[in-house]
Amino acid sequence: MPHPSASILLWVCLAVAMQSLQTTGLMLAGVPLLAVACMLSTAHLLKLLRRTRWIMLSLLLIYAYTTPGEAVWASLAQFSPTHEGLADGLLQLCRLAFALAALSIMLSLLSQQQLISGLYTLAYPLRYVGMSRECIAVRLALTLHYAESAMLDTAADWRGSIENLLAAGGSPHSGGVPTGVPLAGALAEVKQHSIELHTTPFTLRDGLLLVMGGTSLVLVLL
Repeated sequence: MPHPSASILLWVCLAVAMQSLQTTGLMLAGVPLLAVACMLSTAHLLKLLRRTRWIMLSLLLIYAYTTPGEAVWASLAQFSPTHEGLADGLLQLCRLAFALAALSIMLSLLSQQQLISGLYTLAYPLRYVGMSRECIAVRLALTLHYAESAMLDTAADWRGSIENLLAAGGSPHSGGVPTGVPLAGALAEVKQHSIELHTTPFTLRDGLLLVMGGTSLVLVLL
């Protein structure tokens, strides 16, 4: 496996390059990514697509109704989407879907600790402007930890919470998560957690991968 920071930068280069690819090149690059993402973790890819479904729908509608061209339904005149707008909208949806497929591949190959380690490495230049990358890594780790816990708890208990709320007469402060928890108690709970950050050395292979990724990006943009 390449260094986590190299994987993140390669994904960024790929996502930027896809914005410049047209239909043929986009399909040649994106379809294999989609196939690999499905083989590694179909559930992960579907989760990413499901979370961005409203963004995709909005994107398609914006392009369909704001791009000048021939109306799909001539009887609706200006209230009809255009063929050119639908084509451009579908092209943008493909770019977004393929970028999410690449992201799914990266998240399937990297653990949470490796992802944080990669971002920690990439944040090295921030030390020159007075920012602590250790604090950034700790805050990111805590955010991911509590966000994941909250989503799991919500998915498991949302029906019970609604039933308790209805049984209590619809009062938002009866049952469920207690309100008014002292800030000192929350900070004490955070301090009980220890966060270990395992960094790996950056090798020549990682540098070559970044050079190849950067060169490919420049060639696509030219």
